[in-house]
Amino acid sequence: MNNYPDARQYAPATERNREPILEVLQAVLPPNGTILEVASGTGQHAVYFAPRLAPRKWLPSDTNPVALASIAAWRQYCPCENLYAPIDLDVCAPSWHIETNIVAIASINMIHIAPWAACLGLIAGAKRLLPPGGILYLYGPFKQGGEHTAPSNAAFDASLRAQNPHWGIRNLEEVVAVAQAENFLLLKTIAMPANNYSVVWQKNT
Repeated sequence: MNNYPDARQYAPATERNREPILEVLQAVLPPNGTILEVASGTGQHAVYFAPRLAPRKWLPSDTNPVALASIAAWRQYCPCENLYAPIDLDVCAPSWHIETNIVAIASINMIHIAPWAACLGLIAGAKRLLPPGGILYLYGPFKQGGEHTAPSNAAFDASLRAQNPHWGIRNLEEVVAVAQAENFLLLKTIAMPANNYSVVWQKNT
């Protein structure tokens, strides 16, 4: 719900998970360069992470016009010199047309609220865009061994699939297998609050 006088949108979960995510990002991201955030949503993460991850630069993106307007409005409300204006990015597109040199890609709470093709597109795009040693970071709920890790995740998965049968919490092993096939090495899987995970890959040389 938007309670602001401008285009800013607000997602309560963003404020709950941003500090644990930031702690992981600070540990795994390259010390310099531009980080592409795929499916930035409201833009709350972007304006929180960018100043705290300097001198790295943060490039938010989305394909939803409402989200893009919200990101721009948050960026105007919380100006930060290392936060780029948002770009319109469809992860399923065969080319992303990004001219900036990207050293890492972060995608938070995207692949379960999107068709499986979006996960495949994200990893394929990361392979095209990232240099050897580049980092791919995903955050969200995952199934392990085909089973949900908590009853709340099972209920969340059911609600997602009721909204769109192509959505749903993904099996971590399947995502890892796709990333491995695209020349990514799994570095770590970190249990996070509220039954979520941070999953970190590095592009092989």
